[in-house]
Amino acid sequence: MSMIKIYNATKNYGENKGIFNLSFNVEKGEVFGLLGPNGAGKTTTIRHLLGFSKLDSGIMYIDNEETWTESAKVQDKLGYLPGEISFPENLTGMEFIEYIGQLRGMKSFDKAKRLLEYFDLNASAKLKRMSKGMKQKIALVVAFMHDPQIVILDEPTSGLDPLMQERFIQLIAQEKKNGKTILLSSHMFNEIERTCDKVAIIKQGRLITEISMKSIRQHSKKIYEIGFNKTEELEKFTEFDFRIEMLNLEKQKIKIEINDTNINQLISKLSLMDIKYIKEDVYTLEKHFMQYYGKEV
Repeated sequence: MSMIKIYNATKNYGENKGIFNLSFNVEKGEVFGLLGPNGAGKTTTIRHLLGFSKLDSGIMYIDNEETWTESAKVQDKLGYLPGEISFPENLTGMEFIEYIGQLRGMKSFDKAKRLLEYFDLNASAKLKRMSKGMKQKIALVVAFMHDPQIVILDEPTSGLDPLMQERFIQLIAQEKKNGKTILLSSHMFNEIERTCDKVAIIKQGRLITEISMKSIRQHSKKIYEIGFNKTEELEKFTEFDFRIEMLNLEKQKIKIEINDTNINQLISKLSLMDIKYIKEDVYTLEKHFMQYYGKEV
């Protein structure tokens, strides 16, 4: 069952800015990543999902509610963390949390308190005196404290230190176990790799590929770097029918790309040669991403 559905969504701001014929679905209980550099269209997509702006064409649904005409209903169902956070600075962190909770009709703040403890945050300080990281923690608490079934997060770890980034990743894993549907926008490969089931890569407002993280991890083509003890052995190896990615005779090493089905052939050839080492150059989301962006980022 799709909890988020986007069909041919277009918003053209001119000068090739906006989103164009964007389509993808997020299934119930799935963590779905939007990946791209700043300006790719991630935040524009999210703003339209929240019903903050109207599309030029196309349509979006959250839990079968059309996001523009039923924006109030949609927002009632969501947890949301914006990419740019703006707080009323005269309130303390706890006063802000309670204010948002009252607007949402929350009866209990137990989860909010647990999240504050989890992120090691004292919310008694004035928001205007809080660091970027502290404000980000407040925003994360507000996004999850009412236990929404659908959560939309725009650059959720911005300003967090490495320890808190790790805690965020663990939080997403737990919320996924609890059946939550999460759409997460980021430009950080590690964050997406460790949290998401599927990833959509966006370039200049257009979806250029959608892939599961399982496919990334089980990529059928492998790249191996092999170091040789003798140059003549390396030269002999180049005569075999392997696709060469890199060759450095001076340093006596080579990189080859092979299919999983040819691993035994590679091992057989190398067993008769004088090699120094062999290591796999693991295929990652970043490598997949760079196929589409190359030297642009």
